[in-house]
Amino acid sequence: MKNYLTHDEWCIIEEGFHPEYNEITESIMSLGNGRMGQRGNFEEGYSGKTLQGNYVAGVYFPDKTRVGWWKNGYPNYFAKVINAANWLGVQIELEDEKLDLANCQVHHFQRTLNMKEGWLSRSFVAMLPSGKQVGVTAKRFCSLTYDEGAVIRYCIKPLNFDGKLTIIPYIDGTISNRDSNYDQKFWQEIHRETGFAEGYLHLTTIPNPYNVPQFEVVTGQKFDLYRDGAPFHFKALPVKQDRYVSSRIQLDVIAGEEIALVKYACNISDQNHSREELLSIAKNYLQKMSDKGYEALLKEQIQAWDQKWQHMDIVIEGDVAAQQAIRFNLFQLSQTYTGEDDRLNIGPKGFTGEKYGGVTYWDTEAYCIPFYLSTAEPKVARNLLIYRWKQLGKAIENAEKLGFKDGAALYPMVTMNGEECHNEWEITFEEIHRNGAIAYAIHDYVRYTGDRAYLGEYGFEVLLGIARFWSQRITWSEERQKFVMLGVTGPNEYENNVNNNWYTNYIACWCLRYVLEVAEELKSTDGERYQALVQQLHLAEETEFARFQQIIDQMHYPASEELGIFLQQDNYLDKENILVSDLRPEDRPLNQKWSWDRILRSPFIKQADVLQGLYFFEEEFSEEVIRRNYDYYEPRTVHESSLSPCVHGILASGLNRPEKAYEMYLRTSRLDLDDYNNDTEDGLHITSMAGTWMSIVKGFGGLRIKDGQLHLSPTCPQQWQGYSFNIRFRDNLLDIKVSADGGVIVENREGDALNVWVNGEERAIAAVEKA
Repeated sequence: MKNYLTHDEWCIIEEGFHPEYNEITESIMSLGNGRMGQRGNFEEGYSGKTLQGNYVAGVYFPDKTRVGWWKNGYPNYFAKVINAANWLGVQIELEDEKLDLANCQVHHFQRTLNMKEGWLSRSFVAMLPSGKQVGVTAKRFCSLTYDEGAVIRYCIKPLNFDGKLTIIPYIDGTISNRDSNYDQKFWQEIHRETGFAEGYLHLTTIPNPYNVPQFEVVTGQKFDLYRDGAPFHFKALPVKQDRYVSSRIQLDVIAGEEIALVKYACNISDQNHSREELLSIAKNYLQKMSDKGYEALLKEQIQAWDQKWQHMDIVIEGDVAAQQAIRFNLFQLSQTYTGEDDRLNIGPKGFTGEKYGGVTYWDTEAYCIPFYLSTAEPKVARNLLIYRWKQLGKAIENAEKLGFKDGAALYPMVTMNGEECHNEWEITFEEIHRNGAIAYAIHDYVRYTGDRAYLGEYGFEVLLGIARFWSQRITWSEERQKFVMLGVTGPNEYENNVNNNWYTNYIACWCLRYVLEVAEELKSTDGERYQALVQQLHLAEETEFARFQQIIDQMHYPASEELGIFLQQDNYLDKENILVSDLRPEDRPLNQKWSWDRILRSPFIKQADVLQGLYFFEEEFSEEVIRRNYDYYEPRTVHESSLSPCVHGILASGLNRPEKAYEMYLRTSRLDLDDYNNDTEDGLHITSMAGTWMSIVKGFGGLRIKDGQLHLSPTCPQQWQGYSFNIRFRDNLLDIKVSADGGVIVENREGDALNVWVNGEERAIAAVEKA
């Protein structure tokens, strides 16, 4: 656990340079705007420990799966978001020395991520080996108003010398991913072009054998220079090399004189524009940004973030670490996904690193959708669901590769385009509970928004495909005289190839129940649409629905009557009865210290498994059942998945375990800021950040939807003086304030009057007064 960042309510501040943590800080200081993102790399380059990262939404490469053997149905490739051309570069040379903080004495270093206004700044004084000293201040942001563009203001001041200063703004397309097979580079050049104070690089991804389209991106730069705040005439020597463009500017400078470079950059992708027009669009785009100017663009950025914070901010009184953490999580979520494009989704690392390939996991449905339901317009969550509906055909193909038929759909564990591209067999073939999370998300969306029309438009098709998969995947056991689910991996990935994972069995049967309920609803509310779906989907109602009901009635659920708990899977109790508290500190985290064989044989749980089901379906279980299972499984859980602490925290709140709930909140919210699991350098845990929001709103706030109405049962951690959060519910925007003494104020900021249940009592909330 690291503790080198200053606690501040609105900023992430690194006081003093910590090169040993630089890759961690680069992840934390990442910026994005939904269309593109950039790790917190240095503009002038850095030869020390660094992970260069610039990503363009929707652009990826189907990298060949690296395994020494093959199985039928195994994916051919692992899709990964790839490093796009580095638009950030501003090389600095002082006489014949290159500015590189790895080779300098660094003083007065500060790096600040301003979350309230959406920008990253850096300042320092560097003494080069020759003794020359320079002061640098830099500020940049990925624009929310020009969401394919970014701006840098880079200022340099010689402090103790007069001489030659060379500034080289550049775009470098020779980049590669750290995890590339054999250092493979994924880009080849179509065109490069330079002009006075501008340059453009048109790249395409290299060909691939998997019928995945190649992507094209034009990355451009345009810049202005200022001397002590005033524009001046300068000469720029254009430089063009393979996959590289720059301008070389050499100036005579004197001590104390500040030179400022304002660099406008863009990534124009064929995902949003025709390929023939990419270059001209890039030129026009940068011209518009340049005409508007740095100060006006920054002002728009601040205003855009102010609008976001008005709708999603959570205020915590009396606990700066907790306040900083929740705003950091909200900030990163909001700059990763905006909901404007239903072709896009949320990768576990967002725009902050390469790990997990930037692909879509079940994290979106299980963790992110609740956040967007409450903090954004309904279309945002709807677009996340439509993303899966559009990929239903691919999900059916994925199932067919494994031998399923007749419209059975297995959604991929990880994907870019709907095709499975995960390269670990125990996940690809066995972690099939992801299907259930997608069905649950449809239920969650309809319950929260009241948009029941979605079921007939899109939802039933997806639900039926998933139900058909479960119907075929389940096996009848003559021995048990029950249906069973063999050879699966549950949410606890520290056990593979188990039989009858309780959570998987339960959510499978819940999916079957839900599709039957939706079918009945559609019959009664929109019979014409339902009959059209019956024909379209070749639904044999009588036989298929009878099979679904039979499975529901006769499914095996492993349990221990003696302990009064659901068993994570058959034979779980054969494992050693030891707890996380029995582990030595030097054994943690297990996934970095133990062999996989040892982990698989241990009783330790990576993340909520049985408890994941009790969190999803808590209304179907008594508090006593939840308590017994929580008390058994939480002490055996190492929380080495970023998705784990939030579920445990929400359940702890419901069980009136305030200290455990607070512990889990801090763990999930400061997971990256404090580098709990020693992996922040790979990128941030974007999808689990939605769990941080859930820890407060669903956990401490007790938000639930029951019978179409909003219920709250707030508690306040004793470490806080109070807290407040905003939620959208149907046509209302509500502000909920909770005080340390348990008082609750619900204010309606938008919309008509509505009733809200607070601590079991129905309260009328007045409409917003019309001006």
